[in-house]
Amino acid sequence: MKIYTKTGDKGETGLFDGTRVPKHDPRVEAYGEVDELNALLGTVRAFLADEEIGGILAAIQRDLFAIGAQLADPKFGEKKRKEKATLNEARVKEMEQIIDRCEVELPPLKHFILPGGSHAGSLLHLARTVCRRAERRTIALKHQGIPVSPILIMYVNRLSDLLFVLARVVNQRQGMPEVAW
Repeated sequence: MKIYTKTGDKGETGLFDGTRVPKHDPRVEAYGEVDELNALLGTVRAFLADEEIGGILAAIQRDLFAIGAQLADPKFGEKKRKEKATLNEARVKEMEQIIDRCEVELPPLKHFILPGGSHAGSLLHLARTVCRRAERRTIALKHQGIPVSPILIMYVNRLSDLLFVLARVVNQRQGMPEVAW
């Protein structure tokens, strides 16, 4: 299969069920934001020497593919899908446990901090903002009457919290001080 299909040359793309939609369709916007976040997390991993956090990010990247698949499929939930394309509340709980474990090694927040620090820490702060944008686009789908699984919204919301904490941990482990606002 060739990478180029020419089917998008007129400004349309295909969803998983074969439906053709404009490339600016809200559903395409939402899974495009998720794709951007996934690519950014790959960039973070390229700058990261910490294997523990790299493993956490790799698992999140797999989850983001599942989220993208659900957002690109207007019929998701109507029939049985591959397990790798689904998420559940247990995965959200795992993320909460990672946050809790990480916060133990961090000083308590007493003020806002400026995003920055090491290469990887700075990119994680940027990833958090991209995650929030993906969350807004996903919630917009729901408000436009497009069905969105509540677990997706819950996952992306928790993910932005996790990315913030991971940015702090990466910077802490690399000896980069936090700058108060």
